[in-house]
Amino acid sequence: MQGIGWLLAIILGALAGWIAEKIMNSNMGLLMNIVMGIIGAVVGNFLLYAIVGGTMGGILGQLVVAVLGACLLIAIVRGLRRA
Repeated sequence: MQGIGWLLAIILGALAGWIAEKIMNSNMGLLMNIVMGIIGAVVGNFLLYAIVGGTMGGILGQLVVAVLGACLLIAIVRGLRRA
């Protein structure tokens, strides 16, 4: 999450984690939502930069990337738990 402050990163992470939790129909707490949202944003930005060569700018763009990254992380964790 380049270009935004720590407080906004935590708020966006919590929001992204909560949205991903609802999309993926999982049940996590607030702390896990924040963690999944922030890590999801890092993973999403890394993948987007590797594939496209850039990331989405602005707060809304970072929220979308964070939600998609968090959904990807939830799917990976679910897959690892079943294996």
